[in-house]
Amino acid sequence: MRRFVWRLQQVLEVKTKQEQLKTQELFAHTEKLAQKRGELFTQQKILRDILESIVKAKPGERLSRQEFFLRNSSATDEKIKQIKKTVEELEKRQKEMITELLKIRKFKEGLEKLREQAKKKFMEEQEKLEQKQLDEMATMGFARENILAGQNDDIKQDLI
Repeated sequence: MRRFVWRLQQVLEVKTKQEQLKTQELFAHTEKLAQKRGELFTQQKILRDILESIVKAKPGERLSRQEFFLRNSSATDEKIKQIKKTVEELEKRQKEMITELLKIRKFKEGLEKLREQAKKKFMEEQEKLEQKQLDEMATMGFARENILAGQNDDIKQDLI
């Protein structure tokens, strides 16, 4: 029996590799995004802790802590804004990467369906060919038996 060969197999392999690369890229990007979110959470927690310590402080210490907080709050706010901006950009890029990955996956799945259909058709054709060959062999065998049987009858007739 002939071996199944599909002309678009290389395209399917390329799309499979692309999908794997995009998936790895997406995982790395998601890890980076998680790291930035953790950094943002840490900065916000530090800010909340400082505010809580100011509220809990004695009135004499409170003024000096408030003054320190107000002097440094603009830098902290700027840092938090920058981290939020980075997180938003990373989230936007992540959505784009997911969209790209889904397009590749959809295309690849379409190719896999086409391959399965082509393989099924090939197998059916091969089965038909094999059946045709078996039928021809059976017909030839039957014809030979009839010819031999006819020759045996002729020989018997000659002997009588």
